Amino acid sequence: MGTRTGTVGLRTALAAFAVLMHIWSGSPATADTVATATRAELTGDTNRTTFQLDLTAGVTAEIFTLANPYRVIVDLPDVTFRLPDGTGQGGSGLVRAFRYGLFAERKARVVLDTTGPVRIERAAMTAAPKGNGIVFTFDMVTTAPESFGMGTGAGKAEPSPTPPADESKALAKPKRSGKAIIMIDPGHGGIDGGATGASNVLEKNVVLAVGKELGRQLATTGRYDVRMTRASDVFISLDQRLNMSLTQGVDLFISLHADSLPEQNIAQTIRGATIYTLSERASDEQARRMAEKENASDLVAGLSSADSRGDDEVKSILIDLMKRETANFSTDFSNTLVHKMKRATTLSRDPQRAAAFKVLKQTHAPSVLIELGYLSNLEDEKLLNSPEWHKKVASSITAAVDSYFTKRTAGSPAP
Repeated sequence: MGTRTGTVGLRTALAAFAVLMHIWSGSPATADTVATATRAELTGDTNRTTFQLDLTAGVTAEIFTLANPYRVIVDLPDVTFRLPDGTGQGGSGLVRAFRYGLFAERKARVVLDTTGPVRIERAAMTAAPKGNGIVFTFDMVTTAPESFGMGTGAGKAEPSPTPPADESKALAKPKRSGKAIIMIDPGHGGIDGGATGASNVLEKNVVLAVGKELGRQLATTGRYDVRMTRASDVFISLDQRLNMSLTQGVDLFISLHADSLPEQNIAQTIRGATIYTLSERASDEQARRMAEKENASDLVAGLSSADSRGDDEVKSILIDLMKRETANFSTDFSNTLVHKMKRATTLSRDPQRAAAFKVLKQTHAPSVLIELGYLSNLEDEKLLNSPEWHKKVASSITAAVDSYFTKRTAGSPAP
């Protein structure tokens, strides 16, 4: 396993560069300084590749590497990104692709997917030509897997910013009175952009827009206490999403996503919304692959993934019974969603599917994951990027929520 020696030394060196460059650029190094990234570029070959990021001001940077898969992680406090559409989607040299965005409040991150194990050989922040900002660069060179170990960040990178949700706590959840709590979960966010459409429409932006509109419409009814896992372009880990749902005692959890197919030969023939519920065994191969992709969200953001605590036998039995109940309610809500959403938008050929989505692994609340459409399909992409369509589809989901709780209150199953 790698040590943190290289990481700490590099961080310290870059901090010194940052302070010095603040002085050179005429910008004071204060806690309130926010830099903007305006350009990112990869140059070099498969032996040595240089990453360059143009910044309006110097910042303290931290670089470390991770394995499984091989990645280079760059953390930059208080940086916003104004890079051209499509930046990072193509690779060069030792880098397959890279992505960027908020990893947490006031913490930006760049994640570079590398073709194999690499080490950081040189890093610097220098004044840009004519003193117009700062140029941050570092070189990546190949190294052997055995010398790489788990990477310089192996001992540093936690599995998740938040411990996994302890579902057993739901056993003791007290009964509450008042409005039903609905949690809307716009998928991805920040550094994790999700799928990308042909016109560079990002999944994270689409689902946030629909999520906000859905929240507005649900709140307008006066029947619900609406919560959101994220209300801005920031990364939220899967464990954080589950913990929010558990600790806030939600009554219904709705996760929003937008699908994409890599196979160009069928992308324009497959479209429409799909509603997923939880199942350890996927309903079909496409559902399995979709769950696998969504469950990799934490890895995309530069986290490792860890699951699972051992519950005692009696607790496990009780939790299993709760899972069956919430699974039945989830299926009821899925049925209602199909009934309402088909009036507002196109549904996929097989609109109800099931797979082992981590974000749906909740014993305490019925939960569904709605893939609103396919960004890989030009017709769907146009709709997914339309504010009018956002209102229309949010209205259909609101109608489904109303119908579901009306029938729950009446004591009969939802259609």
